[in-house]
Amino acid sequence: MSVLIELGDDRGAPLEERRPPPQVSRRWRVAALVAACVLLGGAAPAARLTPQLGPAVPARATVLGAGPLLLVVDPEPNPPTLSAYDSAAPDGPPRWRVTVPPAAGWSAEVAGDLLLLVERDQALGARVTTARSLRTGQPVWRRPERVYAAGNEAVAVSEVRSASDPGRRVEGTVHGVDPATGATRWSVPLPSTAVLRALPGRVLLVQDDGSARLLDARDGAEHGRGQLPPADYGPDNPQVVGAHLVLRHPSGGAMALTGYDLPGLARRWQVPVQPGELILRPCQGLICGQDEQGRWAIDPGTGVRVWTWPAGARWRTVAGPRVAAEPLVVLGMAADGRRSLIATVGRDGHRVSAVLPAGVTDCRRVGAGLICRDGRARVTFWPIEGP
Repeated sequence: MSVLIELGDDRGAPLEERRPPPQVSRRWRVAALVAACVLLGGAAPAARLTPQLGPAVPARATVLGAGPLLLVVDPEPNPPTLSAYDSAAPDGPPRWRVTVPPAAGWSAEVAGDLLLLVERDQALGARVTTARSLRTGQPVWRRPERVYAAGNEAVAVSEVRSASDPGRRVEGTVHGVDPATGATRWSVPLPSTAVLRALPGRVLLVQDDGSARLLDARDGAEHGRGQLPPADYGPDNPQVVGAHLVLRHPSGGAMALTGYDLPGLARRWQVPVQPGELILRPCQGLICGQDEQGRWAIDPGTGVRVWTWPAGARWRTVAGPRVAAEPLVVLGMAADGRRSLIATVGRDGHRVSAVLPAGVTDCRRVGAGLICRDGRARVTFWPIEGP
């Protein structure tokens, strides 16, 4: 089943724009729309957007994206069920359906040909990870820790329990995991809590005192180490893009971003940033920032600002896998106050591409599009294009 969505005259307009008064002619309104879209950094979006209708989703179900799969965990049966659909064609039957142990929540990612399904307890601490076949959903092995994908490799850690953000802050010992069997290949003890970045084939560990190590995910060999300045180390700080690490930290009573090369952690550049809340994310090979003044991007190798988007602070980033080579997807409110504008943010700035109809909620990035829930409690897949 397909749904054709007619976009109004305000499609692609910035958030603060309102429809012109009734006495203004339609021709002038269209001209204003085109000008607004040019100012936003892209051409006017297509007049129609055709989603693919996916499966019906129970109210309490968890919807996840992992690699090529759209996952639906229904907690109501006893035991719960996990259904896997093709994320690019969710209107078809499930690839497979299996039962899973009860849990307070689930998350998932892909390591090679494995689906790493993490079960969480009431305190949002990782309780156990089950590696399942991407092809059949059958369990391959199970570990009582959080297991992260590092490309085709895997690492297991004990997470620091946190009600606000349980991810990637770890303690105890880091274990390299054999993806075929779940057995421990290597272990590295942590003298204190640390931030973990699982990268393709590598693992970055940053201790609370700023000491940093870059390890090989397969054998645990150390490729580089260094000392970083005092900072609020957390799940989003520092950020890694390719062979570059970017850290936000205090500097002389102000705040700064400093860039380091990997694996040796040699400092390359430093730029000041505004105090206050700052969110950093990789976006298509750049580091994209969001602060109270807007959105902007810097080159992680030089610190040079590539573009600035003053209106970008009013757009929210869509949740989903963080892939440094891909643009961010953001949503903003359309002028009618009911629909959502879709924009992509990447190397060339931002581009408003389409509008979601009223009633579409709970959107997440999966593959080449968004999965959302509609007013009929179904999953819809919305293809999107990069900048």
